[in-house]
Amino acid sequence: MSSSPRYAEPVDLSKFAWLSIAAALATIGLKSWAAWTTGSVGLLSDALESLVNLVAAVVALFALKVSIKPPDDNHQFGHSKAEYFSAAVEGTMIFVAAMFIIYTGVERIANPRMPERLGVGLAVSMVASVINGVVGMVLLSQGRRRRSATLVADGRHLLTDVVTSVAVLVGVGLVMVTGVQILDPVVAILAGLNIIWIGYRLVHHSVEGLMDIALPPDVEAKIAEVLDRYRSTGDADFHAVRTRESGNHRFMEMHMLVPDEWTVKRGHDLAEDVIDALVLVEPDLRVSVHLEPKSDPKSYEDIDDV
Repeated sequence: MSSSPRYAEPVDLSKFAWLSIAAALATIGLKSWAAWTTGSVGLLSDALESLVNLVAAVVALFALKVSIKPPDDNHQFGHSKAEYFSAAVEGTMIFVAAMFIIYTGVERIANPRMPERLGVGLAVSMVASVINGVVGMVLLSQGRRRRSATLVADGRHLLTDVVTSVAVLVGVGLVMVTGVQILDPVVAILAGLNIIWIGYRLVHHSVEGLMDIALPPDVEAKIAEVLDRYRSTGDADFHAVRTRESGNHRFMEMHMLVPDEWTVKRGHDLAEDVIDALVLVEPDLRVSVHLEPKSDPKSYEDIDDV
């Protein structure tokens, strides 16, 4: 058996969660003031989602701190999957916020009320949306770069908030221009439905991660290219090739078949060469290789090629 070197020390990404917390506190204050000043249910729904953002950011901070803990006796493969729990919690909270927004919109349709001082409320809410947009892009960019499910989820959540805010601002702006007050709750309801879709996507992605989803097709294609290159020499063959992703860690295991007459050292040296080639095309990949003799029937009892 041969395996790639241990991972480098995990990077602490909690500073981005603190950035998200700061943005949530700022936008809660701004949007709540705008909703209170105007009496707009659309702006109120926007403020409520920012409250969800704050709780989600705190959950993200906890998950990021847990995910970088080193392996221990009870978690021998590390704690990287904690990030998926954070993303799942965030997606669930989005559902809750969306249902409350929709309920508030329906209630306002039943009991209509014309918002006041909409110009001031719109200006304040726009400032809050810019804050969320900038922070959301930072989190999404860093999350994709570092393959952090938590940062990606939080970034998408904030950008969803921006989309919701824009829809709310358009609706409230139309109320101000046309005087048709029902547009305010209708826009709030539409925003709630959009949030439900985003929440579903977050939860779906988290469930896939928790179930050890295989690496993306482009990565698996690079892996197959490396293995085919070594197959072409006639010395080695491979089967039982499996990959999985866990948070920002990527794993691969496979069986490598070599000629019966080879020494253990020769087979091991080739395995290390293959691992080095795989890590060269995918630097964060951790590879485990099991050596088997080509002519032994038992070597073919577990063939399961990817």
